[in-house]
Amino acid sequence: MKTEDFYCEEVLSGKTAVKKVMETENVLAYHHTNPYYPVHIVAIPKKHIPSLLSLEEEDDALLLELFSVIKTVAAQVKAEHGACRVLTNLGTYQDSKHLHWHIAFGKPLK
Repeated sequence: MKTEDFYCEEVLSGKTAVKKVMETENVLAYHHTNPYYPVHIVAIPKKHIPSLLSLEEEDDALLLELFSVIKTVAAQVKAEHGACRVLTNLGTYQDSKHLHWHIAFGKPLK
């Protein structure tokens, strides 16, 4: 299903079930529902933030919490597989207009 904000409309609403990797009060990391890599985890804030460029000063504490989760998950992937990538997308590269980070390992599946 193609929506403007898959994370709010599907994941955070509970409409689409996900396999959680880590969850805090304000952040969720889970295995991608349509992975592009053999290990493909997505980390999202539970608050709707359209993208990295739309972060406000009031989001600083949330951003620190988000990066703490990303760091923990990335360390786990690196420990298990020896490497990982951490990236976000902007503009037309960003399919879902909700800030999210990919934590991935391996060669693209597609």
